[in-house]
Amino acid sequence: MTKRVLAIDFGATSGRAMLCSFDGSKIDIRELHRFDNSPVEVGGVLYWDVLRLYHELKTGIVKAKLAGGFDCIGIDTWGVDFGLIDKNGKLLSNPVHYRDRRTEKMQEEVFKLVSREEIYNATGIQFMDFNTVYQLMYLKNHCPDEYERADKFIMIPDLFAYFLTGAQVCERTIASTGQLVDPRTGDWAWGLIDKLGLKRSLFPAIVDSGSVYGNLSEAVCAELQVESVPVIAVCCHDTASAVVSVPSEEDNFEYISCGTWSLLGTELKKPLFDCPDYTNEIGYDRTVRYLQNIMGLWIINESKRTWDKQGKSLGYGEIAALAEKEEGGKFIFNVNDDEFMYPGDMPEKVRNWFISRGKPAPEGIGPIARAIYDSIADCYREATDLLVKLTGKKSAIHMIGGGINATLLCQLTANSTRLPVYAGPSEATVMGNAAVQLIAIGAIKNLKEARKIIKRSVSLKEYLPS
Repeated sequence: MTKRVLAIDFGATSGRAMLCSFDGSKIDIRELHRFDNSPVEVGGVLYWDVLRLYHELKTGIVKAKLAGGFDCIGIDTWGVDFGLIDKNGKLLSNPVHYRDRRTEKMQEEVFKLVSREEIYNATGIQFMDFNTVYQLMYLKNHCPDEYERADKFIMIPDLFAYFLTGAQVCERTIASTGQLVDPRTGDWAWGLIDKLGLKRSLFPAIVDSGSVYGNLSEAVCAELQVESVPVIAVCCHDTASAVVSVPSEEDNFEYISCGTWSLLGTELKKPLFDCPDYTNEIGYDRTVRYLQNIMGLWIINESKRTWDKQGKSLGYGEIAALAEKEEGGKFIFNVNDDEFMYPGDMPEKVRNWFISRGKPAPEGIGPIARAIYDSIADCYREATDLLVKLTGKKSAIHMIGGGINATLLCQLTANSTRLPVYAGPSEATVMGNAAVQLIAIGAIKNLKEARKIIKRSVSLKEYLPS
């Protein structure tokens, strides 16, 4: 009997509801609803428009019902961000966007209480200004009224599940993104939490990927005129869902989950604490996603927004085509520098990176885009070399996610790393979301079987170094 599951995937710039059908051999996906995810700036603070996103989620559920129904629902989102719930179960305010500047100086404040080394040894997570720990410490130190009113903080995918089911819990993969979880135990890093003076009561119970939050509440079912089905805690961090879909039958693989961010890493059985540039996030079945966060196609996306405003509207394919005509390797910059983290005139930021260092700068859409693609690929090379050094693993690279539609970047990755690249699936996050739901309801046996099924379900494209 065909199983049908509804995967809700919230990316940092857009979201979609996908109906995924499994006939016992392959997973077929069908897009039902797509929507923008545009942050809103109010009073100098950048917020997620979370109530609008919840409306879009409900619209996706209704469309799935009209398309024939579904057996369960799974939700994944970006990491680190959260909503605050008061003692009456009400959302205190719209969640703040991780690209808001409020946490720019918070690492300095936190290191006065607990050293950088101690934090990494406790959590194994790469240091990023926007990590959940710094967001919570900002609230504690600078917004004490809001902090004290909060009864629980709930990560974004868990927040949507809370709206649907009433369950106040945190799924393990999404919890691990915030630099507050011990990857050895998979539980909150209570020693660190106590040293920081964060109140323990704020932290919800952590549940495994594949757990059931609960069924759709009576109120939601009545509003949407749908049957009550389980809401599954899939790998709720979108990268964790994407890694589930890596179509490799070998344990020794490297992946690049390529989208707004690029996440480059491998899958381990146990965490490694040798290098703070690499992060130990938790994956399905408590594996470790040993990876590095790299500024990905965000830089291209922001550049396109600037060019659109200037009346130079081009599609991403047209931008890549212009880049491909340019000489490669001429302009290389560090895509992970802080100036590229925040919204703004990205082409000007790229040019200023070179000018401020006394170097020739790219001019025009084609040269700037080529500089961005070349620089992302060069960063992949550096991260791959370090990964091989740290783990001893060297293999072909699996590029997954929507970024593989940038075929120039796939080829440049093969060229820069001198490794073959296998691109696919492009809908990696949705495939992984669906696979965990299907495992949870007993339609697929385990992760190994899921990866075989995903490999049968998609077409892969090979890129060889040239």
